[in-house]
Amino acid sequence: MPDYRDMPGYRDFAPRQGFQPTLALSPDAGTVAYSSNAAGRFDLWTIPVAGGVPRRLTRLRDGAVRRIAWAPHGKSLVFTADRDGDEQYRLYRVDLDGDGGPAGVPAEIGAGPRCQRILPAAPFDAEGRRLVYAANDRDETVQDVLVRDLAAGTERRVEPPPGVVFRPAGISPDGRWLLTAGFRTQMKVAAYLIDLRDASAAPVCVTADHGDGLFEPGPWASDSSGFYLRTDLWGEFVAGAFYRLETGTLEPVAQHDWDVESIEVAGDTLVWSVNQDGCSTLYARHAGRPLPLPAVPPGVVSALALAPQADPLVVLLDTATRPADIAVLDAADGVRRLTDARPRAFTAKPPDAGRPVEPVEPEPVVYASSAGRYIHALYYRPHAPGPHPVLLSIHGGPEAQERPEYVRCGLYQYLLARGIAVFAPNIAGSTGYGARHQRLVHRNWGGFDLDDLDHAVCHLRSEPGVDVARIAVMGGAYGGFAALSCLARLPYRWAAGVSLSGPANLVALARSCPPTWRPFVAAVLGDPDTDAGYLTQRSPITYADTITAPLFVLQGARDPRVPPAESDRLVDRLRSRGVDVRYEVLADEGHAFTDRETELRVYEEIAEFLCDHLLGESG
Repeated sequence: MPDYRDMPGYRDFAPRQGFQPTLALSPDAGTVAYSSNAAGRFDLWTIPVAGGVPRRLTRLRDGAVRRIAWAPHGKSLVFTADRDGDEQYRLYRVDLDGDGGPAGVPAEIGAGPRCQRILPAAPFDAEGRRLVYAANDRDETVQDVLVRDLAAGTERRVEPPPGVVFRPAGISPDGRWLLTAGFRTQMKVAAYLIDLRDASAAPVCVTADHGDGLFEPGPWASDSSGFYLRTDLWGEFVAGAFYRLETGTLEPVAQHDWDVESIEVAGDTLVWSVNQDGCSTLYARHAGRPLPLPAVPPGVVSALALAPQADPLVVLLDTATRPADIAVLDAADGVRRLTDARPRAFTAKPPDAGRPVEPVEPEPVVYASSAGRYIHALYYRPHAPGPHPVLLSIHGGPEAQERPEYVRCGLYQYLLARGIAVFAPNIAGSTGYGARHQRLVHRNWGGFDLDDLDHAVCHLRSEPGVDVARIAVMGGAYGGFAALSCLARLPYRWAAGVSLSGPANLVALARSCPPTWRPFVAAVLGDPDTDAGYLTQRSPITYADTITAPLFVLQGARDPRVPPAESDRLVDRLRSRGVDVRYEVLADEGHAFTDRETELRVYEEIAEFLCDHLLGESG
């Protein structure tokens, strides 16, 4: 076995900063606003598009900036933030001085009861007088849309139809219409129009005649003639379309054999991103003609902001071998990064930390599962010769996707450098591989998805270079549920397991979900009252007596989705049987990390735990 004593530690693989998936470009296209934890928490920052020194605009002691938008006059920004991951988002405005720096502390907008305030990407009208957002302040189970007159300090409230969750998209450039998404589930989304000239006008669903599938509204055309949207109207994969107000028709504008994942508009320029087997591919059109864009490395564009003619086009770009950074795409310079989050392990020069480590690119793999289905996965093989122990890593969601990103805050690359392979499948329920594959998990958690994980292990056991006696499983959120299900229900001798915020009891999960999520949870997971039998039968806690592998359980004390008491129950059950369980409740965290130091410490402990059980020595 190679000697790893002089190898960089886990923290040498951690990104220098992390980002929330939100970008906002100033009206003059000269400055980008973003959310970064470079100072420890997710604060609001800006940086010039030409490059330069970032400015920190907020100093949130217990908060995290989640969504950002620039006011049309360019003199202020609005943003949402929650506290210690409680997902009770508050809405703030911060004014800027003439140099783009902070002129004062953030002022809260629409202060009131604890609730979820949702800010769209384009929340202002053209004059910057009206601001639109969603909130469940009137009824915790209902998400209304509010249009706030910033000058008068008044608000108009628009209530959704029963069973619909409203999420505003934006106000038309002429100020006439408010475009709003109406969610019933993630795959059943309609577009609604609200007449802003008529205070008594009810919201009108304008896509009902086209079906009840996905019609997720996006940006307006610059002339207010219609809006762009994502739809599954024409097949298995999500296309880009244009809804024309005058005729009520839908016109395809971007159709591919993969999902269109985002659409942005600036003037006569249209840019869209396609999720091609996990990698983001960008396309652009200006005045109806194709607009060439620089090629981006294989990875994921998780946020995008642009000016007319895509000059500039700013993206948040993440790859498997380089953490997320803000980058500008232009014809002259190609991909020009404004930030540099690369870890020390990849950039160190002797004698500081030895030779730089060569990161590992994942290999796309397709393996057979049941019922003639095939599962796409990413396989990370260490550079060192095998046989290798393997970590089976399961993404959250379940309606999400394992993609070539620098995931788990550098954990993958650290394990790879230690000689541990990582296998990350896109099992039933994953997005990106068609609507049928995504729907397989609806009201069927622990069904086809667990079968796909069983076949993943079978695939690994047939792979050359795999140490079949040393396979561990890990996941967060839904992935934590899936990892616990593997340990409890699949007939393998697992080397170890890790669950981050993983629900062990599906009945408790369905009951404790955020109030506005109840229609989604009933459709995708099940109703805790009418489906308690099925939910209990699929819950890992039901099979706790079959878990024997060493287990690391992490739980946020403020988690609004997964009740900490259920993790307590699982751990108590396992410890009463003598199972080796390491358990940590994170006092100031919710369902996901908000404090950088806590995140680094936790992943460092996970790395040590996995190395201990997969390599037989502490990391």
